[in-house]
Amino acid sequence: MKLPITTFEEFRDVVSAYRLPRVILTAIELKLFTVIGRATWLLPDLARELKVSERGLSILCRNLAMAGLLHKKGNRYRNSPLAASALNADDPAYRGSYVRLMTNHANDWLRLAESVRTGEPLDKDEPEEPDYRRQFTWAMHHRTLETAPMIAAHLPLKGAKTLLDLGGGPGTYAMAFLARHPHLQATVCDRPAALEVAKEIAATHKAAERLSYLPLDLLKDDIPGRFDVIWYSNVLHIYSPEENLSVFRRAKAALTEGGRLIVQDAFLHDREGLYPEEASLFAVSMLLFTSTGNTYSVRDTAAWLKEAGFASVKPVKMAKGKEDWEDGIIEAAVSAKRSKIPGRRTRSLRSSHSR
Repeated sequence: MKLPITTFEEFRDVVSAYRLPRVILTAIELKLFTVIGRATWLLPDLARELKVSERGLSILCRNLAMAGLLHKKGNRYRNSPLAASALNADDPAYRGSYVRLMTNHANDWLRLAESVRTGEPLDKDEPEEPDYRRQFTWAMHHRTLETAPMIAAHLPLKGAKTLLDLGGGPGTYAMAFLARHPHLQATVCDRPAALEVAKEIAATHKAAERLSYLPLDLLKDDIPGRFDVIWYSNVLHIYSPEENLSVFRRAKAALTEGGRLIVQDAFLHDREGLYPEEASLFAVSMLLFTSTGNTYSVRDTAAWLKEAGFASVKPVKMAKGKEDWEDGIIEAAVSAKRSKIPGRRTRSLRSSHSR
């Protein structure tokens, strides 16, 4: 979409952007991609199978073909490779948990006015069910399948031997780092329900024996052990500034000398906190679904890290197209104690005396 909005035509185009997503979500609701599967269907046969009108399905499928999710030839339709796999519940590559999450979120966004009025998440009075945490953890795995190996391939770990994936959910990033660094030992830390999913995922990887699990409440518990690197990815936005500062202090205490906390998130980069667009919009999700979450600027996050006692904070530049969020990684380091070297001290003293 074209931003900023300066004309009524641009306003109309932005507001009308709901149309194609609604078409796609309707297809998912009807299980259209699953029914089509790997076959080619005549439209009347497909309408009978789905128990929908031929006219309605014709218009729906035409738009799905326009979007590239279906391939159309005359009155016949088949799935695109993406629809036949990621959107097809009968395919091993189906990303059902993430598809369901996006579908639910699309419906929840229609209730945005409620959260704007109250400042509270939509489900504030509903206890979290264990199955929800499990499904959400799978959704985060589905979201990160391509991103985690890409990040791991381009993020220098500088000889680190131990890594903690703090709030790591399914451990997708931890497994990607292990696959990239054969001498690394990793620990994924999160709630017990999330770690159960992480164990299931790790069981399919060769590096599973180098991964351990740490059940922890990030806001209450100290982190046991010492790590060369702590990876804090897509957790910052869940918490308030005060809560993140508390996590940063615990993380610093769990790092080795010279250790690094690497934070990945949807950072805002301009002075007024408006851009990038995706980071600004993501804050709306935090309003809808968390009690204290938001998206934050690099400048503010760096200030919290320094307040937590980190010696240096710097951005980590990734190649365009090789990142999760635009300029979305910063690194904070613990100071390394320097050993005294008598020879160097002597030369320095001699030099000073010779002036």
